[in-house]
Amino acid sequence: MNKIILILLLMISASFSKTFFYTTQPDHNINEQKSKFLKLSQYLEKELNVKVQFIPTTSYGNSISAFSQNKVQLAWFGAIAGIKARRLVSGSTAIIQGFEDTKFYSYFIANTNAGIKASKSFPRSIKGKSFLFGSKESTSGRLMPEYYIRWIMRNPPEKVFSKVGFSGSHSKTIAMVENGTYQVGVVNYAVWDKELKDGIINTSRVKVIWKSLKYPDYQFSIRGDVDKEFGKGFTKKVQNAFLKIKDKEILATFHRSKFIKATNSEYEIIEGVAQTVGLIK
Repeated sequence: MNKIILILLLMISASFSKTFFYTTQPDHNINEQKSKFLKLSQYLEKELNVKVQFIPTTSYGNSISAFSQNKVQLAWFGAIAGIKARRLVSGSTAIIQGFEDTKFYSYFIANTNAGIKASKSFPRSIKGKSFLFGSKESTSGRLMPEYYIRWIMRNPPEKVFSKVGFSGSHSKTIAMVENGTYQVGVVNYAVWDKELKDGIINTSRVKVIWKSLKYPDYQFSIRGDVDKEFGKGFTKKVQNAFLKIKDKEILATFHRSKFIKATNSEYEIIEGVAQTVGLIK
């Protein structure tokens, strides 16, 4: 009996000798990120029976690099960032998405002084204005909006607008369009809705002028070698842990109502768009 107990203790000790690292949406407020995802880390540690540590990142480029270098084994990516990351690590898969991520969309926003009216059809009157994207690696803040611009305006952004910029984040895009640094911009709808609810946005200075068509976006991608590193079936274990989450506080950190399964094939349409736009080969 003592030998059995000793073996069990050694197995538990071995399982906790490795740390499972993950990251989520990039943010420049590192301390806030760490605090925000503490509860998720504690939950995953209990469910997975390994040490779990959240690693904050400040850009999608940093997230992709951390994933490719095995500094994190799991990452919450926008669609295009996830595609790029999975291409760098053989066997990597998208395993989890938010329920809302199957039908994601972007808001085109404008400073009220630009004189652009809200419309159900693409606002062609944005031509000649200064335009602000979010991160260069963002699906909702760059890739899909650029695709719509090219498709409808029949030209790349540089030929449509008087000036094109990249803010690096959705919140910055909202702030810079609101203060008039740029006349028009594009943002993730969930960030806009959250900041609007929190009273951060001054709607007398900035407004939504167009809601884009829907597309698949955010997902958790996991490295293809985690089963080898953490044990057979570990990928499935991680997926199941997220599917079981009912805690409203954890879900709120992602602005999602629940998590559902994801697969690589769901993002093939995004990969095609990225190739069309020239973001990937």
